[in-house]
Amino acid sequence: MHSIAGYPDITNSMTFADLGLSPELLKAVDDAGYTEPTAIQAKAIPTVLMMRDLIGIAQTGTGKTASFVLPMIDVMAAGRRRALMPRSLILEPTRELAAQVAENFEKYGKNHDLKMALLIGGVQMGDQLKTLNEGVDVLIATPGRLMDLFERGKILLNGCELLVIDEADRMLDMGFIPDIEFICSKLPESRQTMLFSATMPPPIEKLAKKFLSNPTRIEVSRAASTNKDITAFKVPVKTRQKRETLRWLLQHDQVDTAIIFANRKTTVRELNKSLQRHGFASGEIHGDMDQNSRLKELDRFKSGEVNILVASDVAARGLDIKGVSHVFNFDTPWHPDDYVHRIGRTGRAGAKGRAFTFVADEDAEAIANVEKLTGSAIKVFGKEDVRVELAEAEAKPEKSRDKKPRAEKPRDEEPREEKPKKPRREQRARDESSDEKPRKGRSRRKDQQDDEPVPAGEWNGPRPGFLDFGAG
Repeated sequence: MHSIAGYPDITNSMTFADLGLSPELLKAVDDAGYTEPTAIQAKAIPTVLMMRDLIGIAQTGTGKTASFVLPMIDVMAAGRRRALMPRSLILEPTRELAAQVAENFEKYGKNHDLKMALLIGGVQMGDQLKTLNEGVDVLIATPGRLMDLFERGKILLNGCELLVIDEADRMLDMGFIPDIEFICSKLPESRQTMLFSATMPPPIEKLAKKFLSNPTRIEVSRAASTNKDITAFKVPVKTRQKRETLRWLLQHDQVDTAIIFANRKTTVRELNKSLQRHGFASGEIHGDMDQNSRLKELDRFKSGEVNILVASDVAARGLDIKGVSHVFNFDTPWHPDDYVHRIGRTGRAGAKGRAFTFVADEDAEAIANVEKLTGSAIKVFGKEDVRVELAEAEAKPEKSRDKKPRAEKPRDEEPREEKPKKPRREQRARDESSDEKPRKGRSRRKDQQDDEPVPAGEWNGPRPGFLDFGAG
């Protein structure tokens, strides 16, 4: 196995023209606004063009997709299409990732006569079969739908010259490895194979040894490391205070666009409704939504119609959405690998980003596993990390000094909607509208402060309890 170490300065003064790509492809890349390749692109593209097998270990946000899409377009430019027999195959773990790769092929392959098919669940099979019958150069598929068609005899894999297994560690998490082994066994042995993964756990190493032939191994950053352009914090918080804390950060940390991750689909739905009631422009994406609804929500987020996307881990890996300024882990992820992929939605392509992980008492083991994986402790969010002038703001309410101790005390109730004891829907809706049921005798006006807009750079309320923590 040939190994190429990752050096940050490899792309200095290098352009896409230096990588051996065709003039037609270079024009498409230039039209897309790119001039210099990323580290993974600079190393992988020449290797693929030389028809070598490849293992690419790259963290999210490094331009990995283009590192195989670009050379594949040139490699596939010569050859003839045949019905039901795709000439190349790209396996993706989720529908969203498959659709994103398809977008890349459309963008970069516009000057080539290549036919592509997208084979994913959640959409009508008829159109997909029609495209396959006409013959395709590139088939982008999720393992489940591909296996379904193969078992029905609707697709033949013995004409496939090139295979890409993308997000291999995610495939492992989702239980797709047996399907991938079956698919590989039906492909010609003489094919070219590329495997990309953010991490290389033992089962993925075993898969690579079995199905790749003397591959070049390219690693552009150490496995499970986090992006240097991301400033990450953990926020110790009681479970009932998570929503209040989230709203405070959304209003006062100069958030342009944010993705908020939760561990459960029900939490995603409830949190999105809560944010909308508090005046935030938010959307949601999770595994219970059909494909069209998920893509529609992603388009709303990309276009700026909403600037907050609440998501389950179905969106955690690989989605390339430009300009995400913040990631919030509303729940500490159960799997430490998911932490790396979640926060990788920000700080992409050299931009700076901030990531906050809420850590409740029950998350102690999960956050310890995250820090063990990344090899460094995550800083505790403290007073010195706040982007508003707390000192000035705290000096303003002098006349209500007698009420201040009560205001400073963090509110311990979170919405009653999370307690299944309330059977009446109208009572539940009333609780959710303020996201907290007021105590007897407490001013309702004070409870509604979260709904009032706050000018940028100013803080007009009590200091949240989590700011009592110093740096850790």
